[in-house]
Amino acid sequence: MAVEHEFKAAAGRYEDSDLQGALREMEGVEAVGHRVVHGGPRYPSSVRIDPEVVRYLVSITDLAPLHMPAALAGIAAVNVLMPRLPAVACFDTAFHSRLPPEASTYAVPLTWRTELGIRRYGFHGYSHAYASRRAAEMLGRPEAFVRAVTCHLGSGASLAAVLGGRSVDTTMGFTPLEGLVMATRSGSVDPGMLLWLQRHEGMTEAQLNEALDQRSGLVALAGVADMREVLRGVSSGVERSRLAFDVYIHRLRSSIASMAAAMNGLDALVFTGGVGENAPAVRAAAVSGLGFLGLDIEAGLNEGVAQEDKDISSPDAEVRTLVVHAREDIEVAREVRRVLSDGEA
Repeated sequence: MAVEHEFKAAAGRYEDSDLQGALREMEGVEAVGHRVVHGGPRYPSSVRIDPEVVRYLVSITDLAPLHMPAALAGIAAVNVLMPRLPAVACFDTAFHSRLPPEASTYAVPLTWRTELGIRRYGFHGYSHAYASRRAAEMLGRPEAFVRAVTCHLGSGASLAAVLGGRSVDTTMGFTPLEGLVMATRSGSVDPGMLLWLQRHEGMTEAQLNEALDQRSGLVALAGVADMREVLRGVSSGVERSRLAFDVYIHRLRSSIASMAAAMNGLDALVFTGGVGENAPAVRAAAVSGLGFLGLDIEAGLNEGVAQEDKDISSPDAEVRTLVVHAREDIEVAREVRRVLSDGEA
């Protein structure tokens, strides 16, 4: 009953929203796929939604506090508006669920790993899955023979090393905080720093979480969270904008090299997401320090907003650099079909 009450309360917020209008315009809807950021240790793959699934997702909300509440509200709303429609939770962590042990395991006490489910989960799975498959298409090769480093760069950002269609390494970990510098998130930091802040400054878990999730990253360095504004600041000679850009690129470039090392090289570097698709300066700066990997881009091809998927490599580049428009919706639809056709609970 508690779950049903939460569903109705959340759905009430959608009474005058675009959701009802969108549902009215659709004809013949047979199923709904909900992109959910975290499946936790219980769900390594997509699952049909029932009250028990919802209870579990509520219980792990603090693993991704910026995203889980919105996903749960969406599930609640559709459930109330269209209660008989089969719904599938499609987890961003699923694509990374088969990371090899050396990539998924933290060097922390055994009980943390076995009893608490502490491991590297990875995120942006549907973006990485689509970008790597699309890269294989653009290269004209079977996906099984392609080594791709996929760069999902947006407000949130992560990389994946995709070998033969399988994620073998990624930059995000137990939560979406690990890895690259992002719009408002810090990316990887020394955990000892957090212990120091707790001990010497008396900072609480809530204060640390809010600072690392919402007041770090680009907004902490440049004062703005939008990469477009950071780039305008760089062009105007704003020192803190330059620092923010340089820190962002330093982490991005070194992480791309790390992902390539996990596959003993690469065949394609793929940029996707809002920043990846629309910020030529980010692509150029990242690739400029990666010539040793065989990467080089043609300035003319790189300039401007990508209206379609394209190869921006220079003619002599040994490894292709691609820009691919993010299409998580396609991957979610594929997952819904798979789950319902397999009859998974």
